[in-house]
Amino acid sequence: MSSVPDGKKLVRSPSGLRMVPESGAFNSPFALEEPRWVPDKECPRCMQCDTKFDFIRRKHHCRRCGRCFCDKCCSKKVALPRMCFVDPVRQCAECSLVSQKETEFFDKQLKVLLAGGTFVATLGTSEKSETMTCRLSNNHRYLFLDGESHFEVELSRMNSMQILTDGTSPGENDNHTYTSLLDSHCVSEGGTSRASGMLLHYKPMGSQDAQQLRMEAADDKKVAALWLAAMHKAAKLLYEARDQ
Repeated sequence: MSSVPDGKKLVRSPSGLRMVPESGAFNSPFALEEPRWVPDKECPRCMQCDTKFDFIRRKHHCRRCGRCFCDKCCSKKVALPRMCFVDPVRQCAECSLVSQKETEFFDKQLKVLLAGGTFVATLGTSEKSETMTCRLSNNHRYLFLDGESHFEVELSRMNSMQILTDGTSPGENDNHTYTSLLDSHCVSEGGTSRASGMLLHYKPMGSQDAQQLRMEAADDKKVAALWLAAMHKAAKLLYEARDQ
């Protein structure tokens, strides 16, 4: 099992207090870097409503996008866990909606991933399968698979992920959800069937050759389906973080 320091430290940035890993190398793969603020001298007017700033109308920076707004257009303080802020921070209307949607992932779906699900796992083209529990590591950097054997997948080395639904197989685009983490900017979703499995392509540590991992729901298919749905949301956030 990979040993990664879990220690964190409190740091103060222009945007607020943040609780970050002691080593920046161990940031969560879902994390976003703080944006560069638009310099005050470059924004004489609100970048949303075009109101001119003066001694009464002060300018405020959105902590998520770094753009400059008046108080009316940047009044909401919303949690921003992807940047590790301790308290809710000021965000523009557009960014606050995105952050509010992401809060559901951190409040609910992340807990599902950490709890894990039970799957029948097959590596590569092997005919041998093994029932394993798959869960996200506490530092969010790995998928741990435990059964008679143990191995792990580092999220940063995942190339693509395909969610399979009941009665489908890879390639049936009308009935499965596909997320390409490296090569595509789009995420297509089709069908309303319950997720039943996942097909991963990743590069094992120390190798540049892609490995395939197929996982199919074992006994508790409801728990597995919830875990897969959460994993699909996680894949979207992973791609956004890479594309930053």
